[in-house]
Amino acid sequence: MATAQETGPRTDIGTAPGEQVPGARLDRIRKLLAKAERAGTPDEAEIYTDKAFALMARHGIDEALLAAAPGAGARADPIGRSRITVDNPYSGAKARLLGWTASALRCRWVMHDQRGGSVAAVTVFGFAADRERVELLYTSLLLQATAALAAVRPPDPGESVAAYRRSWIYGFAGRVYERLCAAERSALGETEAETGRAAASTELVLADRGAEVDRAYDAEFGRLRRARRPQVSGSGFRHGAAAADRADLGGPVLDHRAGAPGIGA
Repeated sequence: MATAQETGPRTDIGTAPGEQVPGARLDRIRKLLAKAERAGTPDEAEIYTDKAFALMARHGIDEALLAAAPGAGARADPIGRSRITVDNPYSGAKARLLGWTASALRCRWVMHDQRGGSVAAVTVFGFAADRERVELLYTSLLLQATAALAAVRPPDPGESVAAYRRSWIYGFAGRVYERLCAAERSALGETEAETGRAAASTELVLADRGAEVDRAYDAEFGRLRRARRPQVSGSGFRHGAAAADRADLGGPVLDHRAGAPGIGA
């Protein structure tokens, strides 16, 4: 069964157009993510986080501007889909980590359930450049979350470890979404400052691309029902959010007191 997912959790972006985005940028991002995955301390991981996701956000905007530039009709950045398998345990929480990452990077997503209530896969729908960003980042985030999760235990010995870890992933995913959105906004400002292009014009390009994705998504998945918001019983949400503040995204570190995502905790 497929379930439509339209946005991330509820919470209250150079290169000038026409220039080639350096091909080495994604390789540099991959190397920074790999360093964060192997980091010996949270502070070290955070340093690589800030660098990697700042590059990731700027890459997405540069790709959008290049695709919209005059004479870019032959540029290969088509709208399409990527189906990504989600494994147990905690497949529902992992699916939200993937889906909310996709939402923050201007993609739509569909969650495919299997019998027994677990999630089998997520389809990410959007432009090729954005789907590439989603897959690259999700792969690293999942490794980082899995490594951290192996060491966490609920502070209350009477609490279910499974429930605690599931809520931990939701907290991690929600904070990741917030940080990604913040980095996209920051990259938008950097684009304006470095290229002299008005932020409003860049926003219009991004909005037009978003509308294209929405139309293509609705034509293919528009009849899917909207999934219910997840209900999480464990107490690990806050600790998962704190771990996401140290995760390798490359965006600004958010205050733990900021508004939490609107998922049932």
